[in-house]
This record gives sequence, structure tokens and C-alpha cells, in this order.
Amino acid sequence: MLGGGAGLAKENTVSELTCLELAVGLWFAHLFSQMGAAGGAFRTAYLFSSRDAQQMPAGLLWGRATRAFANYVENLVVFVALDLGLIVIHHTAGFAPTVWIVARVIYLPLYLFNIVYVRTMAAGVAMISLLVMLYSLAGF
Repeated sequence: MLGGGAGLAKENTVSELTCLELAVGLWFAHLFSQMGAAGGAFRTAYLFSSRDAQQMPAGLLWGRATRAFANYVENLVVFVALDLGLIVIHHTAGFAPTVWIVARVIYLPLYLFNIVYVRTMAAGVAMISLLVMLYSLAGF
């Protein structure tokens, strides 16, 4: 069952707190993928400089990693708000937080390797998960 409504956490679901921790870990995965891509996109001297002058990156991967990271941060804010709300009122959204984490884990490599339609499906699943969490937080 996706939405657990106002019930207490089930034994067979990953807790909202665990999902919050995983979401932070995924933030680091995005950060490190962007940093790794920067190594191939810019010269080392530029990476260790104050970057006062803009330099054009080589290749596309750094730009994709940067956009994927920005997209993740935009979605992370909503996820954290909903997840913390569920934790505070001692409610659960069933599998929705876990599905959001899985969808966002899948989304990163799909974005980096420009697999557009499947990437959009992963983003859609993540958005539906956020809606289920909102629905559960509202007490339905």
C-alpha cells in the first residue's frame, strides 16, 4: 500500500527517519558526481582558483551533473518538509518516502547519461511519491 494515511509506521516499511538519512546521503552522491565531473570539465588550476573569471567546461557531463544536483536540491526541500512533518506527527506515508528515494537514485544516472524519457518517468514517480506523502500528512 502506498499511502499509510494517519496510521503508525508499519514493520515492513523503511522509516521516515531512515529515508531522511538516505536523502542526505543521496545529496552527497550528487555533490560527488558534480565534483568528479568537474575534474574532467576544467583544468586543475581553475578548480583550485577563486574562479573570478568564468571558464567554459569541456564536455557535457559537468553541466548535466550540475543541473541534476540543482534539480535534486529543489525536490529535496519538499521531501524534507513532508518527511519531517510526518515524523513530528508520528504518521507514516507507507512506501512513498522509500519510493521517492529509489526514484531519485535512479534519476541521477539517467540524467547524467541523457536517457530522457526514462528519466522523466523516474521524476514523475518521485513527484507522485511526494503527493502521497502530502496526502498522508494531511491526514487522509
